[in-house]
Amino acid sequence: MSNSPTPRQILETLLPPLRLAAAYSKNIQSVIAARPEKTNQHNHFGAALSDADLSIQTLVEVALLGAYPQIRFYGEEYEKTANTKYFRAIDLGPEGDYLVTLDPIDGTRFYLDGHDNYQIIVGVLNQDEYEAVLAISPAQDCYYYALRGMGTFSGPLNASLDQCQKLQIENPKPLIYLGWGLSDQIPDVGPDYQINDLKTAYSDEQFAPNINAILKGELAGAILESGKFIDGAAIAFLAQEAGCMITTLTGEPMPPLHTSQNYQRPGLIVATSATVHQDLLQVVAKTLLVSAG
Repeated sequence: MSNSPTPRQILETLLPPLRLAAAYSKNIQSVIAARPEKTNQHNHFGAALSDADLSIQTLVEVALLGAYPQIRFYGEEYEKTANTKYFRAIDLGPEGDYLVTLDPIDGTRFYLDGHDNYQIIVGVLNQDEYEAVLAISPAQDCYYYALRGMGTFSGPLNASLDQCQKLQIENPKPLIYLGWGLSDQIPDVGPDYQINDLKTAYSDEQFAPNINAILKGELAGAILESGKFIDGAAIAFLAQEAGCMITTLTGEPMPPLHTSQNYQRPGLIVATSATVHQDLLQVVAKTLLVSAG
């Protein structure tokens, strides 16, 4: 749409209220009470819901409706907030008619258990691909953002977009993140790597890195059974703009966003190098062959 804000303008508009949201989430983390868990979720990470999820989504909705009342918006808690009905649409539009997405607390279970690796993630999606992603880590006082084709940048929460530094992932640890549900299908990834299997490694007392750790060099790669628009696929876009390889589980380029179903991309591989990518492709191919047999 000719009168649509640019992806950068959207990020610049949302950054100040997101700073407030970050401070809010950090300040109440130790005292927050969980709301009843969501239904129809296949794991307890996706099921977790907190007051912070709903409050932050409301804050972002108010900011968007105040600045861009005609914009498309899809937030994770769209069924529970009062503002969904005021947005023009909640789905992908035609070329140039951007959809803003929000995961108000990515890693709500981490958040409720007192860990610091939760994020607030905003995406700006075109018909085919992300145009921008901004991911704030409130408890770590930093954020990451990327604009399509321009790289990924990071900086402290008080920094403007222009003050952030371009991100380079160097010397990543030989650790591979497995998405929920893959531990039974992929028991190992070869002698050169260790597995971070969230399903078995995590507890309320035991910290385990999430996929966002790839941006800090704490992971060499990741295998996801799917990538939700609001979180996993958005982090993958940040990694891709930082120089990582992102493909389907069979090594093909990721299909256009508009071909996806239920606001999520199909299974994907994220790798910090061509060597890691090839190793993970072989692991997945072997696993698929065994499963098919």
